[in-house]
Amino acid sequence: MRMRWVILLAGACLLMGGTEAPKPRRGQNHWAFRPRSRPQQPAVKQRGWVRNPIDAFILARLEQQGFAPAQPAGPRQLLRRVRLNLTGLPPTLAEQEAFLRDPSPRALERVVDSLLARPAYAERWARHWLDLVRFAETNGYERDATKPAAWKYRDYVIRAFHQDKPFDRFLLEQLAGDELADVSPETLVATGYYRLGPWDDEPADPATDRFDQLDDIVSTTSQVFLGLTLGCARCHDHKFEPLSTEDYYGMVAVFNGLERPRNGRTELALPLGNRAELDALARRDAAIEPLASEIRALEVELAKAQDSALCERVAALEAEIAALKSKTPDLPPGYFLHEPKPPAPTHVLIRGQPGRLGPEVAPAVPAIAVTEQPAFPAPDRTSLRRLALARWLSSPDNPLTARVIVNRVWQHHFGEGLVRTPSDFGVMGQKPTHPELLDWLANWFVEQGWSFKKLHRLILSSNSYRMSSRGRPEYAARDAANLLLWRFPYKRLEVEAIRDSMLAVSGRLNPKMFGPSVLPAVPPAALEGSSDPDKIWKPHNEDEASRRTIYVFLKRSMIVPLLELLDLCDTARTSAQRLTTSVAPQALALFNGDFANRQAQYFARRLLLEVGAEPARQIDRAWRLALARPPTVTERAHMLDFLEREAERLETRERLDPENSRLRALEQMCRVIFNLNEFVYPD
Repeated sequence: MRMRWVILLAGACLLMGGTEAPKPRRGQNHWAFRPRSRPQQPAVKQRGWVRNPIDAFILARLEQQGFAPAQPAGPRQLLRRVRLNLTGLPPTLAEQEAFLRDPSPRALERVVDSLLARPAYAERWARHWLDLVRFAETNGYERDATKPAAWKYRDYVIRAFHQDKPFDRFLLEQLAGDELADVSPETLVATGYYRLGPWDDEPADPATDRFDQLDDIVSTTSQVFLGLTLGCARCHDHKFEPLSTEDYYGMVAVFNGLERPRNGRTELALPLGNRAELDALARRDAAIEPLASEIRALEVELAKAQDSALCERVAALEAEIAALKSKTPDLPPGYFLHEPKPPAPTHVLIRGQPGRLGPEVAPAVPAIAVTEQPAFPAPDRTSLRRLALARWLSSPDNPLTARVIVNRVWQHHFGEGLVRTPSDFGVMGQKPTHPELLDWLANWFVEQGWSFKKLHRLILSSNSYRMSSRGRPEYAARDAANLLLWRFPYKRLEVEAIRDSMLAVSGRLNPKMFGPSVLPAVPPAALEGSSDPDKIWKPHNEDEASRRTIYVFLKRSMIVPLLELLDLCDTARTSAQRLTTSVAPQALALFNGDFANRQAQYFARRLLLEVGAEPARQIDRAWRLALARPPTVTERAHMLDFLEREAERLETRERLDPENSRLRALEQMCRVIFNLNEFVYPD
């Protein structure tokens, strides 16, 4: 009997011991961490609706539920949708007429090709990227000092989209532009990505602040490129995701060599050049240093007593320095971090506290995303850790990067991504509504050379994109969130597109590109809370301020009120989606605000100049410019009545002459148009 118990006990220990197969790591089988599948285009019944593979994936899900896709959008509606989507500007009269005259089934593709070639496309889509990388031009906190030449990063992003820079190269330049063999001013400006976040120039605890800056970089990078909330693992293993503290500090080790060039509270810029130019500048500065040191010593002696001999020596040294600078001039300044020395060892911080060092960790990427860690090479001029990370991010072994970026592009075309938590592909994020389509797009994108413009063409050529936004109650009852994409989504424009559209329609849009940012007029009340209201905002230049909104100066402590009211993103952290709120101050700003009223005045004068004083022609032209369609019979009748009654009121009550009364009435009509729901909703 005793022997039987021993045998049973031994068997139980064997079952519980080391010979048992290891349990899978939490989240290991999560869809986002698995290698991308290569799904085949599904078969569908309504094959005539399929213009490209996107439609097959969408239609297959609809047919499974007994749904049918919405009817196609009308040509005017579709043109306005595409124009606003790609450029953030309404179609011109010439574009409307040309599109309506073109009977070809490829008419829209020709429009898309034309729009993608324009700088306006790059200005529109660069803004989406700037949201992700928490772009602003000041440091935040109490003093909120201006970041020197930060606008060059914004211009780099615009140029990258205009050139259709492949996304894998775009990624590489931002994460490791200073570590590339072909380093250039452009790649150095790109690494300004690391320096865009808030910075406290006088922290209470410098050691904690140092890790706060690294945390900003780790959190932003993991969300933007991997769709992972790795920042939650700073103090302890992630509560919900398969991300450990070691994962977090492995990424900290990748960036730990980066330093912020500064002199006390003052941020410093760094020179921009290619490798040869930077080396020549370094040699020049090394030659200047002993000369400058001798001048400083001589100036101490001169302060004690003037000597004709010492003065001559100082003058000779200064002439020698001037000659060196003439031979090797200063390079233009750029705003980026650098690695001036090898990175210090990185330790896990117990409870995230810099004073409590845990085990040392090597540079690494999140273990859940790899079967084997990428190789981190030996250092050269820098640690080369960021270069290794960037190469892994765009490698075939990475299951996340391509999925994340194609989902972001889909989101900005359809209002929502296939994954509706675009910066959270983890266990707590939402599952993709069309997982096979997501993988198909990710594979296609990589095979097509990571080209944004090719991806735009593919999506916009689909019938899925061309559906009407008209709802069907019976479908809405079963799929209120439109997860199956049975109609085109209905979504408000972002503030940049609203403001830019007003400028375009009024005829005041300044097409000037690039360079330092502009400062629009702001109400005096917006400056009153500042300790230095006379200096916080420079005098207003309307021509400059009428440039596209992407060029408006973003000061973290004083966002232009119109931008803030209409849901500009939070610039303190990465922002994957804009909020769309509906609050009373928005209506007040668009109806009574200085900017809206000024553009309404310009719009009215444009109408007078282009079609004369006849009210019916003014109404027709206004509708076509602002809404890309003629007014309905009812709208025309209402507006004719309004113009007549308003002119009479102004003559009677305000005693204006007939000409000015008609002009003021026309301005009021233009203000009404800017406040139509249709003006701020593409559909």
